[in-house]
Amino acid sequence: MTSLFQILMLLLDIVWFFIIAHVIMSWLINFQVLNLRQPLVSQIWYGINRLMEPLYAPIRRILPNMGGLDLAPLVVLIAVAVLRIVLVNNAAAFY
Repeated sequence: MTSLFQILMLLLDIVWFFIIAHVIMSWLINFQVLNLRQPLVSQIWYGINRLMEPLYAPIRRILPNMGGLDLAPLVVLIAVAVLRIVLVNNAAAFY
């Protein structure tokens, strides 16, 4: 059961990394530090969007429209942090 716990923690770490990368990259694109006309930047951006959209879409349906502010990544980050806390606090059940 330890391996199951470690796999779940690894998956949550990967999701955390992708969310942070998505947020930072969106800032860099919006402040025109990165240009979507560059092929590598464009491929990375669309790849991360395709990975993260299934997580963001249900949350965006629930959250009210905030104009240009997207709070879905923040909600997902909080959910990942809560899941990590629950898993760590119940780690004894995995052993």
